[in-house]
Amino acid sequence: MSEWKFKRDAIRAFRFVRCEFDAQTGVAQLVYAFDDGPELIETVTVPGAPFVLEGERAAAVERALRLLHLFTGVSYYKAAVPEQILIDSYDIDADTAALLELLYVNGLGEFAYRNGLNLHGRIKFPVGGASAPAAPALGLRHHALVAIGGGKDSLVSIEALRALGVEQTVTWIGGSQLIRACAERTGLPTFNIGRSLAPQLFDYNREGAWNGHIPVTAINSMIMLFAALLLGVDQVVFSNERSASYGSLIEGTGEVNHQWSKGWACESAIGDHVQRHIAADLHYYSLLRPLSELAVARQFTRTDRYDAHFSSCNRNFHILGERPANRWCGVCPKCHFVFLALAPFMPKPRLMGIFGRNLLDDPAQTAGYDALLEYQDHKPFECVGEGRESRAAMAALTVRPEWREDALVERFATEIRPQLDAEDLRIEPLLVIDDEQRIPPALWERLRAHLAA
Repeated sequence: MSEWKFKRDAIRAFRFVRCEFDAQTGVAQLVYAFDDGPELIETVTVPGAPFVLEGERAAAVERALRLLHLFTGVSYYKAAVPEQILIDSYDIDADTAALLELLYVNGLGEFAYRNGLNLHGRIKFPVGGASAPAAPALGLRHHALVAIGGGKDSLVSIEALRALGVEQTVTWIGGSQLIRACAERTGLPTFNIGRSLAPQLFDYNREGAWNGHIPVTAINSMIMLFAALLLGVDQVVFSNERSASYGSLIEGTGEVNHQWSKGWACESAIGDHVQRHIAADLHYYSLLRPLSELAVARQFTRTDRYDAHFSSCNRNFHILGERPANRWCGVCPKCHFVFLALAPFMPKPRLMGIFGRNLLDDPAQTAGYDALLEYQDHKPFECVGEGRESRAAMAALTVRPEWREDALVERFATEIRPQLDAEDLRIEPLLVIDDEQRIPPALWERLRAHLAA
């Protein structure tokens, strides 16, 4: 075994070796391998053990564990993208294979584009099982595990659910101190799930593995769905808005969506599959799906409770283990967009207090904002709103005395706005509440009224 070396282009098969869950410790082991190479063991640790699992719920947990094994495998598969996929210890039906192919091909879309790979037609999961019978309802109790990422969106969801009296536990995966501080700021019960990647993956990256963006929201969704079954609760809630469904339009390539696994196609595919095949009464949905990014920003301004705690800046989650002194780098696409999205709805001094400076009065930020506006560039590969949202927000600022003399707002007014149709720059149509969502009907009626208030 010690002779095996990772040689990316020589690898023929990626193997889903086995998955195991110990109800006494709450630890799931997800095991993978390339060809006959060493086992790659990822662990997911769910607090609250020991778990008592019997009958239909135990069977549902086993089905969810397998789906988690299959979802999480994308992190390892992408290292070599071999021709063959093998599942060693269980069979899957055609429905499950179709879901996985959808997830892997689209969720690795940006990865494939950046690495010059074509995954269409390449990814085939082996179908071995007959179609599974319809999943039963398990009698899960009404309670929401709400994903928190430390940014504005999840805080809008948490406060909306609080206002509507929905029992919730604020949940995150991994060790981010910033997310923990934000979660504790809510004053609600918190739940921190552990995830440890197989250590060899980092060695393989140094040895020439393919690397790049993976559908992490889909993986985190599946981890939380698995945890919900262990806890016996009926809802897993994310905060992905409708803008997530739109990608970057690349000349000569077409659409590439950095946040595909936050989009509607992914949410509906996972949610429907879980209700059909795992537990009929387990609801997976995004509370903010009916809203644009601008509409979410407007909702966020309703409270200043999190002004000194939240951050949507991705640099915080890449390199800093401890909570950084400055939660906003001020130069990444996320900082650019959140500043612009909040500006039409928030007093200028409050926004400057959050960021510590005025990003729209800094000519050095011109190229970053041009990309958001889709002006002489494509939308960044980041979780940011649509180009039309950025253009509408900027247009709104050009008529505000406190903003219109800032360098980038003034440039937009003189150089960019004259090239655009005034009708396309109206902000009101972007604040309309949409109907495309999977929110349980009784909650949706009340939520709609709350968001419209």
